Amino acid sequence: MTLGFWQANARLAAELGLRYAFSRRGSGALIGWVAVAGLSLSVAVLVVVLSVINGFERELRERVFGVLPHAGVWGDQPFVPSHLAASKLVAVPGVLGAAPIVQGSGLAVGIDKVQAVLLNGVEPSTYRQVSGMEGFLRPAGGTTLEVLQPDRFGVILGSRLASRLGVGVGDPVRLMLPLGSLTLAGVLPRQKRFQVAALLRSGSELDARAAFIHLADAQRLFRLGEQVHGYQLRFADLDEANALAALAVRRLGEDRFFARTWQHSHGNLHRAIGAQKATLFVLLAFLVGVAAFNLVSTLVMTVEQRGADIAILKTMGADSAPLIGCFVMLGALIGALGILIGVAVGTAVAGSLPAVFAWINDGLGLDLMSQYFISYLPVDIWPADLARIAAVSFALCVFCTLYPAWRAARLLPSRVLAHE
Repeated sequence: MTLGFWQANARLAAELGLRYAFSRRGSGALIGWVAVAGLSLSVAVLVVVLSVINGFERELRERVFGVLPHAGVWGDQPFVPSHLAASKLVAVPGVLGAAPIVQGSGLAVGIDKVQAVLLNGVEPSTYRQVSGMEGFLRPAGGTTLEVLQPDRFGVILGSRLASRLGVGVGDPVRLMLPLGSLTLAGVLPRQKRFQVAALLRSGSELDARAAFIHLADAQRLFRLGEQVHGYQLRFADLDEANALAALAVRRLGEDRFFARTWQHSHGNLHRAIGAQKATLFVLLAFLVGVAAFNLVSTLVMTVEQRGADIAILKTMGADSAPLIGCFVMLGALIGALGILIGVAVGTAVAGSLPAVFAWINDGLGLDLMSQYFISYLPVDIWPADLARIAAVSFALCVFCTLYPAWRAARLLPSRVLAHE
């Protein structure tokens, strides 16, 4: 078969597909438009749902990983920090900052309540290089890490932790360590009275368990002298945390140091969101598949209505290839139109969803996001997701054309024309 033969068949398939597309003849036109509408609706729903999930994932990265340092380089024993060690860490390409820290578990005692707490001793000028927590401090409007001053014994508590303790800004709270001090009365836990200087409301788990005090106060409470437990780091690329942390440890050149990154502490949460997104994509893709299968009925009806035309073409010597190509082309046209409409509608709805949600939430006095770490509905439309949705939907549509196309190619002209 020559190239001209294939070109002629392709041209015939295209002409027939374009002629049959959305024909006004019979009820096939209505069914065709119903197929387009169903496919458009399914694609639009998929776009909106994935955009909302992307929005939550973005908020998680910006809030949780914006507040948390991305990694910690710890010593197997407390050590005295040095400018040389800090400069080695910051010199690693991709490391934005390094801050010494004293960290340990303890108890926070309010007026009549006790809560477990993660104590963090930080130095404001260096810690702001590795954490964006200043943007989440309350009272809002100018509250910074400078509320922590040495020998002032101020403490920043997570907002949920403070609520459980029944304390607020300006109230006293007692911090206790499980490490004991031997006295005449026996072993007593180390403790110190602090004053709540600010609250942290980040929407992360730090709100429920974290307390921040000045590095010098922490060294005194833990009786470390000038020693610290490690350095906390921030990276330019969050996804390169493991590689950069390992490189930072090698730069220090001592075996007593080891690294732990956000992927050790929060990797499961990040992976859970990714798994949820993938699961929803698969489930909603089935919805698109159901809509795409409407093409089967549309094209089968077209085969029945155009049976005489197909029979005449076959008696004139038409090959099966252009007939199959005709219905594949017809299904592809219907699918492409439905996908384009669905992507456009889904993108428009997703883009306007935050404003509509805010109007409903505020206008009716509701608090629909009270169980989440944000008060608004986040939406993030990813072009890669739109391309993936369009590709999967189009592939399903083309697949659904194969049976009607095969059926058209198998028509017997004598049997069809006998009834005309």
